[in-house]
Amino acid sequence: MSNSLGTALVTGASTGIGATYADRLARRGYDLILVARNAGRMEALATRLRAETGVSIDVLPADLTAAEDVARVERRLAEDSSITLLVNNAGMSLPGGVVESSPEQIRQLITLNVQTPAQLASAAGRAFLARGKGAIVNIASVLGLAPELGDGSYGLYGGTKAFLLALSQGLAVQGRGKGLYVQAVLPGATRTEIWERSGKDVDSMPAEMLMEVDDLVDAALIGFDRGEEVTIPPLADEGQWEALQQARLAMAPGLSRREVAARYREPVAA
Repeated sequence: MSNSLGTALVTGASTGIGATYADRLARRGYDLILVARNAGRMEALATRLRAETGVSIDVLPADLTAAEDVARVERRLAEDSSITLLVNNAGMSLPGGVVESSPEQIRQLITLNVQTPAQLASAAGRAFLARGKGAIVNIASVLGLAPELGDGSYGLYGGTKAFLLALSQGLAVQGRGKGLYVQAVLPGATRTEIWERSGKDVDSMPAEMLMEVDDLVDAALIGFDRGEEVTIPPLADEGQWEALQQARLAMAPGLSRREVAARYREPVAA
């Protein structure tokens, strides 16, 4: 008997936001495909959720910075017609900003935070559009809107998250009216292991600025249920986001023209 909700494929599912999404989606009745490097953690999570919810769970160990592993997940998205939801959560941060990071660190960050989620969203998007049904959740960050925070040291990480926001908004336009729903989730500072992995002290963050992961995912799923294309769980004033959107879109007619803007026609005086 098929599951009416279908299957959710969750990346970065061994801990933090991904593991919490797995928990919440299982309790909603989704079958799961868990994707991450740490097979042991995923097996433990799968064992618990099978016992507590009765859903079917596959564990798919994969290094999402390795092209062959990413290709394996892409094939699963393309070929498994039970999949109705992709949660693009896997990501990383770095100890420093762009000038403090090595070329290899930058390559790894961009691979995991940009290239891989783009490839998976592409594979899922094609499959869901062909079936006329499906949803993609991309976990971005408020740093995609405010890379200046932290004296600019988050600019590199924020740049990858700005990419995910733009990817989501563009894909959402492509999917409207065709059965494809796309949501970008923009967490603020959230208590997960990404802090320790990037050499940062999570307890150095003021308590009033640090959200618990359960609260973050529960809020994001309310946004999902409402059909929001962008969900910012810590932002109290929704009007601020709406005003930003309106201002941004109001610029659109003037962003590409044959003539240079008048203010750039006169050279700066020496």
